[in-house]
Amino acid sequence: MPAADFSPMSGMTENPCNTPRQLVEWASRQFENNDLYFGHGTDNAYDEAAFLVLHLLGLPFDEYDEKLDQPVQAEQKKQILELVNERISTRKPTAYLLGEAWFAGLPFYVNEHVLVPRSPFAELIAEQFSPWCESEKIKSILDIGTGSGCIAIASAFAFPDAKVDAIDISDDALTVAGKNVERYALQNRMTLIKSDIFENIGNKKYDLIIANPPYVDDEDMAALPAEYKHEPVLGLYAGKDGLDI
Repeated sequence: MPAADFSPMSGMTENPCNTPRQLVEWASRQFENNDLYFGHGTDNAYDEAAFLVLHLLGLPFDEYDEKLDQPVQAEQKKQILELVNERISTRKPTAYLLGEAWFAGLPFYVNEHVLVPRSPFAELIAEQFSPWCESEKIKSILDIGTGSGCIAIASAFAFPDAKVDAIDISDDALTVAGKNVERYALQNRMTLIKSDIFENIGNKKYDLIIANPPYVDDEDMAALPAEYKHEPVLGLYAGKDGLDI
C-alpha cells in the first residue's frame, strides 16, 4: 500500500476543515505557528498533525490517497479542532491526548503515568540485540523500569521463546503496562513486578537484561520544554548528575 501523500491540493479552499488532507495541513500550520516542541513520537509539526488527524478518523497511516480527500463528518471535525487547540494551549503531547503511542511498529496505550515511548531500543530489538546476543539462546528477559511495557512487549515478540519479567517502581505505570500486556495477550509469557531495580526479583538470573532508566539531571530538568512537564518526574529525573539509578 502506498504511503499517504499530504501535499497541498490545488485549489484548496480557505476553510481547512473539509477533508483529512486539509485538516492535516491546517493542524500542521497551527502547530508551526505556536512554537510547539516535538519529541514524543514525532519530530515535526506535519507528522504530529497527521498522527492526530488520522488516528481520530480511524485511518491507517499508509492510507490510499482517495480516502484523504473524502469529506469528514462534522462531529469528527469538531473533535479534531478541539484536540488541536488543546495540544497548543496545554502543550500536552499528542500521545497523551489520544491515549496511544507507537513503538517498534506496535501501538501502545499510554497516559501521564508513563513516559511516551520513544527509545532507540526499538532498533536494537528489531535486530534481536545482535551482535551482542545469540537470539536462539535468549530464554529469559528482564526489562528494568518498564513504564508502558513497550520495550518488554516488543522484546517478547522479538524473542518468541523467552519469558519476560517487566519491573517498575510505580504502581500506576504497572497498571498501564498491564493494559498493554492484555492487549497483546502476553499474560502467559510476561510477569509484571513492582521492584526498585533488583529489589523484588529474588535470585533470578536472566539471559538478557534491558534498562532505559531515568537519566535527566538538575540542569536539563530545569530546561525541559513544557511538553515534558506532563510526563512523570519519576520516569525522567535521576538526581543532580542524572546518575542516581
